[in-house]
Amino acid sequence: MSAHSKYQSPLTSRYASKEMAFNFSEDKRYSTWRTLWLNLAIAEQRLGLTDITDEAIEQMRANLDNIDYEVAAIEEKKRRHDVMAHVHAFGLVAPKAAGVIHVGATSCYVTDNGDLIILRDAYDLVIKKLAQVIDILAKFAKEYRDLPTLGFTHFQPAQLVTVGKRATLWIQELLWDLRNFERARNDLKFRGVKGTTGTQASFMALFNGDHDKIEELDQLVTELSGFSEAYPVCGQTYSRKIDIDVLNPLSGFGATCHKIATDIRLLANLKEVEEPFEKDQIGSSAMAYKRNPMRCERVCSLSRHLMVLVNDALQTSAVQWFERTLDDSAIRRISLPEAFLTTDILLTTLQNIFEGMVVYPKVIERRIRQELPFMATENVIMAMVKKGGDRQECHEEIRVLSHQAAHVVKMEGGENDLIQRIEKTEYFKPIWEELPALLDPSTFIGRAPQQVDSFLVKHVEPALAPYAEALKDKTRAELSV
Repeated sequence: MSAHSKYQSPLTSRYASKEMAFNFSEDKRYSTWRTLWLNLAIAEQRLGLTDITDEAIEQMRANLDNIDYEVAAIEEKKRRHDVMAHVHAFGLVAPKAAGVIHVGATSCYVTDNGDLIILRDAYDLVIKKLAQVIDILAKFAKEYRDLPTLGFTHFQPAQLVTVGKRATLWIQELLWDLRNFERARNDLKFRGVKGTTGTQASFMALFNGDHDKIEELDQLVTELSGFSEAYPVCGQTYSRKIDIDVLNPLSGFGATCHKIATDIRLLANLKEVEEPFEKDQIGSSAMAYKRNPMRCERVCSLSRHLMVLVNDALQTSAVQWFERTLDDSAIRRISLPEAFLTTDILLTTLQNIFEGMVVYPKVIERRIRQELPFMATENVIMAMVKKGGDRQECHEEIRVLSHQAAHVVKMEGGENDLIQRIEKTEYFKPIWEELPALLDPSTFIGRAPQQVDSFLVKHVEPALAPYAEALKDKTRAELSV
């Protein structure tokens, strides 16, 4: 049967990076199990279990990646137990260790500790990529810090902002996501060596009731596995509440992605900002002129999937009776990998978008010209008052002209001619020469450029400082499809 004749998840076959796909692969999972068995054996030997020889440990170490999946599959079909199938397969290639692999442990020693290692490594991958995405967008914000653009509230024209200032709104949410990713990653601990229901009873037999040695064993295996600390108590599994803490930041990131991509899609419709569009890219099979924002549409689509995955963890955590039930297993095999694979794909896509985002200043300028005259009415009134005019009288004069100009725009489809009307109205003659200055868009953007500068220095640079080396090594993001 060829690879094309059976279902493959599009997350791995179509979108995900090789690094993240490997992190949730069988090779990574089962080599991690073998590493955990090795660490347990090393620790047990150090603490006095003489049945574990140096030769046994060396055979285990030499065969961490030498996995015969066919042998494991045959054994699992016979035993209906994946962990024992892999204990058997490991023992065949490390025969001197066959009798001591997994000694004293329960299945969750490898499954749960293995999951925690994989989740930690997954977070390391996405944290690095998120820092790179923020860095790219920060450069965009700096470049366009002072380019005036129409602000929108309710998607209706509002006071001017700048293109760079708007980008800082996106960056700020991404910084919160970075903070949440870091917290979740650093909060992860090890399940440790706790036995079948978390009481370490099996190790009491192994170490003749020596409580200090059992605690030392737990800490030693934890450190050998790359963690400084284990959860102090657990049932058979680590608490599934941890999965909520793992998935919640990822689902929150999905909401950020959806908001950013939607903003860009709306700006693309206005022809102000567009995602990259490649030379030979086809927007529509029928409409040759189309430039569809397909990258941002993909971001929105995948974000909707990511946003709801935390619900799997919430529902699962809520129904874990007593020390554990097995209705957590199948759903975790789906939701945990998919959350990280989807996050990884979103980060690559966002990087690709930000690296090639196109701004059209002339389109932006034209839209400002259409709306700015209405926004400038208060400036006109104030200028007239300074020349000795009566505010209420001036307000009425400009109100009448504004309604006339709005009629031209809305009912006749014409351009906003409010300024031309002011220039032809004798009442406003005292400020005719001032009108160009009163309509300079740069005077309507407040402190937006300075806000961008301050934000980048005080908030973005410190957040990215720990990732300086990773930012040096970043390469352009290429989308395979």
